[in-house]
Amino acid sequence: MARRRHPHSIEHNILITATLCLLAAGAVMVFSASSARSLLSGQGDGTTFLIRYVGYGAVGVVLMQIIARRGLEIVPRLTGPLLIGSFVALVLVKLPGFGVSVNGARRWLGAGPLVFQPSEVMKLALVLYAAKLLAERPKVLHRWQNLGPLGLVAGGAVLLVASQPDLGTALVICFTMAAMLVAAGMPVRWLATAGGVGGVMVLLYAMSASYRRDRLMTFLDPWAHAGNEGFQSVQGQIAIGSGGLFGRGLGQSLQKNLFLPEAHTDFILAIIGEELGVVGICGVLFLYGLVAYAGLRVARNARGTYAKLLAAGVTSLFLSQAMLNVFTVLGLAPLTGVPLPFISYGSTNLIVLLLGMGLLLNVAAGGNVKLQAVPDVSGSRRDGSHDRDRRRRDSRARGAGAGGGRRAAG
Repeated sequence: MARRRHPHSIEHNILITATLCLLAAGAVMVFSASSARSLLSGQGDGTTFLIRYVGYGAVGVVLMQIIARRGLEIVPRLTGPLLIGSFVALVLVKLPGFGVSVNGARRWLGAGPLVFQPSEVMKLALVLYAAKLLAERPKVLHRWQNLGPLGLVAGGAVLLVASQPDLGTALVICFTMAAMLVAAGMPVRWLATAGGVGGVMVLLYAMSASYRRDRLMTFLDPWAHAGNEGFQSVQGQIAIGSGGLFGRGLGQSLQKNLFLPEAHTDFILAIIGEELGVVGICGVLFLYGLVAYAGLRVARNARGTYAKLLAAGVTSLFLSQAMLNVFTVLGLAPLTGVPLPFISYGSTNLIVLLLGMGLLLNVAAGGNVKLQAVPDVSGSRRDGSHDRDRRRRDSRARGAGAGGGRRAAG
């Protein structure tokens, strides 16, 4: 008799539908935003970036389905190697002869068309590591000193990523880790303190180099620097403003004709606003809202601490990156170079996010991993409770053994 398959939950169906809609929108908008650039620069017939996007997206969807259908038991075992490999790759990026430099930033490894961005892999690796650590050590949030291992690993990754320089991805990592700590039960006062310290450090980092100071000043008044540092922000705002409520029409953007830099990657939302108007932008935000709603419900209903934290971390990763990109394009945040999830062109980012979606779908389908909690021996011994419990257990064991011996003798 054939085994009946249980229907997927509503959250699972929402995630699948929203992801496929975002990918479809991404294919259309990548082609629209990049076709003119490809033709004008002689890079092909206008379909170069579309073909690459579809190819990377197909690989990502296949991997997403594989991860969504297999058990989660292998994920904790792969977390360590993936994290170590990401750190090694981030170090190699900075070494001469290894890293690939584009527009003054060294963020890629590889050669020719086969390049990948280690910082994108690191984002997912840190989510897996944090979920595993917080699930195995549930008492780690009882004392802020216990957060040392997570702070050391995440802090080291943030420093390596920020040195590329890639402040946008570093901020996404910080936001994601903060969300996971909140989901794990971190006290609000700790988070407020860490946020204040982190804000000061980001400000000091932004002021430590002239180009970063210029970028910060440009954010405050981009129109005053429209001819140099503020050019991209101004062109993006012009694109959105000229689109109005319903847009110029699909494919009718003017800013993509070599006016707006990175139109098919970081600023693709501006092209959506120009061609599809405010309605198009609201449609994209609605899809991200569906991902947020379903992802957080999956985290709440997940079986086991690890699955809950994993779902919360992956959902936070999507939302942090989406919100940072939207704020940047709308002029509400400085330029960060963060792509729009599932829509912007970018091979590593697209595949990594689809891998994350596969993990989220797995949890939505009931996936779970039972990790053995590590007891907080040091904390219990400090106040003597561990020794008292052990003495009571020993005395009970000796008493039972003595009584048993007398009964046997009698």
